[in-house]
Amino acid sequence: MKYISVEEMRNIDVQTDAVGGVSFAQLMENAGRGIADIILDLPDSMGSGNTIIALVGPGNNGGDALVTLDLLAAEGWDVTAYLFKRKVKDDLLVERVKIAGGEIVLSQSDKDFEKLRALAKEKSVFLDGLLGTGIKLPLRKNAADLLAAAGDALESVGWEPYIVAIDCPSGVDSNTGDVAAETIPADVTATMAAIKFGLLKLPAFEICGEIAVVDIGVTDKVPNWVAVKNFVVDEDYVSALLPERPLDAHKGTFGTALIAAGSVNYTGAALLAGKAAYRIGAGLVTLAIPSALHSTLAGQFPEATWVLLPHKMGVVAADAATVLLENIERATALLIGPGFGMEETTREFIENLLKMKNGAKKSSVGIGFVHGENKEEYKKELALPPLVFDADGLKLLAKIEKWHELIPETAVLTPHPGEMAEMTGLSIGDIQGNRLEVAREYAQKWGHVVVLKGAFTVIAAPTGETYTLPVASPALARAGSGDVLAGLIVGLRVQGLDALQSAVAGSWIHAQAGLTAAEMIGVSASLLAGDILAFVPNVLADLE
Repeated sequence: MKYISVEEMRNIDVQTDAVGGVSFAQLMENAGRGIADIILDLPDSMGSGNTIIALVGPGNNGGDALVTLDLLAAEGWDVTAYLFKRKVKDDLLVERVKIAGGEIVLSQSDKDFEKLRALAKEKSVFLDGLLGTGIKLPLRKNAADLLAAAGDALESVGWEPYIVAIDCPSGVDSNTGDVAAETIPADVTATMAAIKFGLLKLPAFEICGEIAVVDIGVTDKVPNWVAVKNFVVDEDYVSALLPERPLDAHKGTFGTALIAAGSVNYTGAALLAGKAAYRIGAGLVTLAIPSALHSTLAGQFPEATWVLLPHKMGVVAADAATVLLENIERATALLIGPGFGMEETTREFIENLLKMKNGAKKSSVGIGFVHGENKEEYKKELALPPLVFDADGLKLLAKIEKWHELIPETAVLTPHPGEMAEMTGLSIGDIQGNRLEVAREYAQKWGHVVVLKGAFTVIAAPTGETYTLPVASPALARAGSGDVLAGLIVGLRVQGLDALQSAVAGSWIHAQAGLTAAEMIGVSASLLAGDILAFVPNVLADLE
């Protein structure tokens, strides 16, 4: 699904009419059909049967609402159009509703909104087509009063009518996500062609309900449509990315995830990341941990293999790079950083690893070590696998000069806003105020995929594309949640997905697992990172 600004959508509409082969009138017809289909698919109402009132404004949203009423009337619905500042004379859409047997009510003739209040209480569906995406806040008094009256009436109904908003609930700024106090929360927001920026921002997101995108006929003949580089991730997109699992597969088919993680203060990070990599389908998971942690972790994770790293007081030591390099040949992808801590010796480990500083003697024995050759020949043959950096690994990485140039191919970086602030020098406020553009800018600057975590996680590619998750939930705000995400991403990377694909799919699956866990447990406050991990199989089952 494409993700665009109000201005972009306006230009796309104009180009579609001019060169795209679909007129404004046909766009409106397509919109009305899509909205009608959404309403016809709603579960049976507890109210008064197939009855609907639509708030009809003077703009295109009002036109969409009138087309919808006409189509619903043809399906046997009892329809009423409540017109606000819309001229009845010579309005062919109003005439269509009249001919279809619909009732027309003019707001200027409805003293104190008495008729509106009565109708809102009687109907099974309330269609909000009053104001569109072009409004600016604050609302004018007459529109605010109308919405307030309708909202009060809907709240007083003993049963709950379905509230469907066209493009956005009236009173939402579809660029900024700001919301008027009088805005009526929707059960479903039917947005035309693409999701507008403001719908995935708070507080607007909280009152949009389910967001459904209506296909209005925009095609790739429209240059501005093709040029859109921002997308919203959905189930179909992720399902298409997941690798096949053939019947004749063996563990090597699905790759080996090598995970360098953990320290004496953060022993659980390695465990969560490793289990997540297995849960997402990796064939083999090897945990490279400070050797002091092995006795604590091994009994909890019998499926893993282990590389025991030299340590200083329980954190990865600088010379551990030699050990990891000797065991790197079998790794299909490498995750670095969960639970590392911020010691200087661990920073040196990362720098030594990226610079391929191997201090091994020619006689050393280790997986991937070529005997009988000098170090230079050894380094030429040895190559780092695709990399994923997370957590403390990111903060340590940022302390290495020109770090992004040392990484041999496109890596995945998974910062939360605090880590992003350390990596960029920006304030957290600046990052949160412009998440999409910040993620895009630094993905292009660094040449790596950036997963900017948080409400509405943004995944940005070095080529300029962004992918936003339509999820904001406290269920994911847990220590260890990021370790699970990093494990999912590296687990997908080893199965053959590229950096961007593994980041998008892993992030979406992680978010859905958190939402599912919260729903099943019943309260997000009690959720643990392990609960998110436990529901990954449920999400994968739904994707099949």
